[in-house]
Amino acid sequence: MLIRSPFDIPSNHHEWGLQEVGARGPSSRGNLLAGVPRSIVLMVIVLSINNFAFGYLMVYISAYLPEIGVPATTVGLMLGMEGLTMAVMAIPFGIISDRKGRKRLLITGSLGPFPMFLAFALTTDAAVMIAASALGGLFEGVYLATVNALIADQTAPEDRNVAFTLSFILGGAGSALGMAFPFFLPELGILLGIEKAALHAGLLYIFALISLATPPALWSILSGVKESVRGSPGAWRGKGLGILFKFSGINSIIGLGAGFIIPLIPTWLYLKFAVPDSFSGPILAIANATIGLGAAFSPKLASKLGSVKAIVFTQGLSLAFMVALAFIGDFFTAAFLYVIRTGLMNMASPLMDAFLMGIVHPEQRGFASSLNSVIWRIPNSITTIIGGAILASGNFELPFLVAGGFYVVGISLFYLVFKDVKQVG
Repeated sequence: MLIRSPFDIPSNHHEWGLQEVGARGPSSRGNLLAGVPRSIVLMVIVLSINNFAFGYLMVYISAYLPEIGVPATTVGLMLGMEGLTMAVMAIPFGIISDRKGRKRLLITGSLGPFPMFLAFALTTDAAVMIAASALGGLFEGVYLATVNALIADQTAPEDRNVAFTLSFILGGAGSALGMAFPFFLPELGILLGIEKAALHAGLLYIFALISLATPPALWSILSGVKESVRGSPGAWRGKGLGILFKFSGINSIIGLGAGFIIPLIPTWLYLKFAVPDSFSGPILAIANATIGLGAAFSPKLASKLGSVKAIVFTQGLSLAFMVALAFIGDFFTAAFLYVIRTGLMNMASPLMDAFLMGIVHPEQRGFASSLNSVIWRIPNSITTIIGGAILASGNFELPFLVAGGFYVVGISLFYLVFKDVKQVG
């Protein structure tokens, strides 16, 4: 699902220095958000509310379903199918985004979560849930083809790291709250006199209904955003594809490694430590909150070290914690190390997004965002299926060790290839 992968914003926009749609302002005025258009901030807020439901759904799939007897292989297949569907559709969506505009595609695609949540609420049949996961992949494909490109299009280069960091923090906050919500389900069930299965189903119905508000909200927010006419049908094939393929190819090595275990952390916690969703969900939430806190410092770190060094530093530092998880024998230590590992690894995410948008030409941004996600998610989705099978076999160490090896290769190659690359605007 759309968990990108992450705090309350004052309602007084002027307190944050927000601009009207399309307005630019020097970020040196003292307000970090001085150069970020109001429409972009409001779009990010709406999508972060949507992420609350997706965060809850991630815990439902990866932690609750194993509790009721759904095999880890099926969980891995659901997560893998979501990624593969996104991968198949993201490039066509990216081309449409570049040629026809981002707004309409995003608004139309935001209709997808309603039938997806409804399907999970109605049944636990494996075939239906796999199909619903694929539908979630369609929405993620639309999201990846439009949101990053919209942010880049509407912000000046000097404000881009701040804009992407804001998106990452708010998105992560929404996900974190959704992931933490299962912690309250046992008490809520007792209070309402409802069994856990019925409570989960009821919440999924509620999230389905709430998701219907997303399309009109986005339409209202983005109606005033002006999009320039994109290039010719072949513009996305032009100059700059070489560096894009290098970026995406190297990034996919990390994606390949991550797939073995990262999406399956709640499943691993349940199988190894018998931890239910009411505990694993909050652990994921704390990890996401740490991501947001770390991401808040990313622009400053990038300004001191440079984007490439900041990315390599934060990602590299996380490796020791991830590999150590393979050898931990108690839940609390594992949870602590996972939170630190996640915060460090994902501090780089907004910097990676901003860096990619800066090394490709504006008319290629939708395609670039989609292509990068596709090349990352295809191997990631396949190894998630493999990782589920490994966990089902009772081997709880191997996924971490294999993932760590791929991370080392990917991070090293990224530094060697991009240390001297300049952004184009």
